[in-house]
Amino acid sequence: MTAPETRPLTATRSFPADFLWGAATAAYQIEGAAAEDGRTPSIWDTFSHTPGKVFEGHTGDVAVDHYHRFREDVGIMAELGLNAYRFSVSWSRVQPTGRGPAVQRGLDFYRRLVDELLAAGIEPALTLYHWDLPQELEDAGGWPERATAERFAEYAGIVAGAVGDRVKRWTTLNEPWCSAFLGYGSGVHAPGRTDPVASLRAAHHLNLGHGLAVQALRAELPADRQLAVSLNLHEIRPLTGSAEDLDAARRIDAVGNRVWLGPMLEGAYPEDLLADTAHLTDWSFVRDGDTAAANQPLDLLAINYYTPTVVSHVPEGAEKPQDDGHGNSEHSPWPGADAVAFHRAGGEPTAMGWAVDPSALYDLLTRVSAAYPGLPLVISENGAAYEDVVGPDGSVHDPERAAYVHAHLEAVHRALSDGVDVRGYFLWSLLDNFEWAYGYAKRFGAVRVDYDTLERTPKSSARWYARVARSGELHAPGGD
Repeated sequence: MTAPETRPLTATRSFPADFLWGAATAAYQIEGAAAEDGRTPSIWDTFSHTPGKVFEGHTGDVAVDHYHRFREDVGIMAELGLNAYRFSVSWSRVQPTGRGPAVQRGLDFYRRLVDELLAAGIEPALTLYHWDLPQELEDAGGWPERATAERFAEYAGIVAGAVGDRVKRWTTLNEPWCSAFLGYGSGVHAPGRTDPVASLRAAHHLNLGHGLAVQALRAELPADRQLAVSLNLHEIRPLTGSAEDLDAARRIDAVGNRVWLGPMLEGAYPEDLLADTAHLTDWSFVRDGDTAAANQPLDLLAINYYTPTVVSHVPEGAEKPQDDGHGNSEHSPWPGADAVAFHRAGGEPTAMGWAVDPSALYDLLTRVSAAYPGLPLVISENGAAYEDVVGPDGSVHDPERAAYVHAHLEAVHRALSDGVDVRGYFLWSLLDNFEWAYGYAKRFGAVRVDYDTLERTPKSSARWYARVARSGELHAPGGD
């Protein structure tokens, strides 16, 4: 663990003039309009409507109604001085069955959104997939099946043809680890399956789908477009320096990080991952040429970070802490790591129970930069949920969130100062929204949403972040 740099809280840090200051969202979490203009159910529609899967039966049917209020939301972004906005496209809004021709009404929404962003001077950063697979593709087998990767590439080409003349920044997948291992392993995310072999098959076809999508985007887009993938890379720390705990960290690094970095950036799966999971599968679903197809040149690597991962070896039969921060399930999202225990990291917890540790973000950025020199990085998600309190005048003062973001931007600036090429920072999230299996119980937004009236109110952290974004200087929170 690298000791955090100590600097006066009042000191100001300057970021590069072309640094991206943005916020991020995801389609199912904010759009609503679940059955309008040709949209059909995704796996998250089905999952959220299944009793017992989501907190108090919450769904994304309305979410925060961004589909009808996007102009208002873009106006808020402009008021906050953001120069970039990361959003995702709802696959089943564009291609309801996951195959065949697009629904132009669905594409028209994204055309209008992109035009509104550009008119406000905000650069759109489009993510093709943020977990909302069309239900018909899941019914046909979902990501464990090779055909889904092929359909994803076709969908990528459709979206590129619709808005590629105006969108410069493209991301294929958001956090494929969650799609594969929470969706098909532990079952705490859609589609809610609990099959470790299916989760590994899903991981491979997400890798393949990423590569095929990059090829489809390159074929359709102008040459100057920037392509990326967004990974929730785990900064893994062994509980002790014992050989057993170091091996536990290696196992989690294999199935948490290198399962993506290997195929996508190096063209091969790590041998230790294959050995760790050999009792589950022989990986015969990987065909000749698959890892080469996954290994497509990228312009950026996008990283999502919230908290470190602390692990130890646990002897057979011993009590096994499972505080990995990824929900409760009798089924593990870590195939090949049955003897690994997870521990809550030190530091004050957020409302999600995630420890605040910005030093781990610095460690992650420097480690990835050293492993893949010449590949620029961007923080595509970072933020925190807290128990926001609404004041008598309707305002929300959230100094904890501002302090969290400030500390993590300090870590980004420190990495920049040490030569790491970080191009931007996207706060998670612009708006309070549907927080997956937690429903509307957890608020990550810089902007409060009253879920009864859908009224938007920027929190004090949003006003502070606006000062940072407009100036390009990291002022200490306070007085906002």
